[in-house]
Amino acid sequence: MLKRIITITLAAGLVAGLISCTPPASQQARSKAKNVILLIGDGMGLAQVSTAFYFNDAPTNFTRFKHVGLIRTSSSSHKITDSAAGATAFSTGKKSYNGAIGVDADTLPQPNLVEILSQHEKSTGLVATSSITHATPACFYAHVPSRNMHEAIASQLVDSEVDFFAGGGLSFFMNRKDGANYLDTLLHLDYVIDTTALKRPEDMCIECRYGYLLAADGMPRMLDGRQDFLPDATRMAIDYLKQDPQGFFLMVEGSQIDWGGACQRF
Repeated sequence: MLKRIITITLAAGLVAGLISCTPPASQQARSKAKNVILLIGDGMGLAQVSTAFYFNDAPTNFTRFKHVGLIRTSSSSHKITDSAAGATAFSTGKKSYNGAIGVDADTLPQPNLVEILSQHEKSTGLVATSSITHATPACFYAHVPSRNMHEAIASQLVDSEVDFFAGGGLSFFMNRKDGANYLDTLLHLDYVIDTTALKRPEDMCIECRYGYLLAADGMPRMLDGRQDFLPDATRMAIDYLKQDPQGFFLMVEGSQIDWGGACQRF
């Protein structure tokens, strides 16, 4: 039976965050979260959130949040923060420059949430509608000086402790400039890999690890037929990770909000 789950929703790349479901101080002394789900809306600023309030056909889920606040994850190099610097702050607690993936302002690797929690034997998962090597998900397992180093980031996913991942980015694991085939490596590491569909295995056991790479780069836009990949992948990740009696951490990114603005469903 699951204990309390804390869900945190953040706006990546902006000096804003929406934090939900934090128990009151009186309850914190009595209970601790066993599982944490971090929802990141990349490009989800206050304008986008306001649009959800004013133009949705149904009430926005933001009205269900008990607590809303702002956090400072601003870049150490620019006034306008990019997704890499923002996600590095989320995942490591350190400010860094635009383009940094899991490194500080001096390009030194910083421990991230996945690495720290894996040491405590908690399962971890990443879901994104971009490539799984894109800036935000990459900051939860990789350490490179530039977000553009997709092939190097992919090679570090292979060596990470991530138990479940779903998104695009197949081309960065196969057909690489260096000729390596990290898809084969993942299979040799006993990952169950699917590159065709988000198909749930009949026996999804916590002893196995799972990866879904369903596009060469980012997943298609909603208008181009992505359908319910994000909620479906999130449900699958939770169903898998919740089998771990030690608890789990799951990061889910709606990656394409800043790619398309507020004019479509993300």
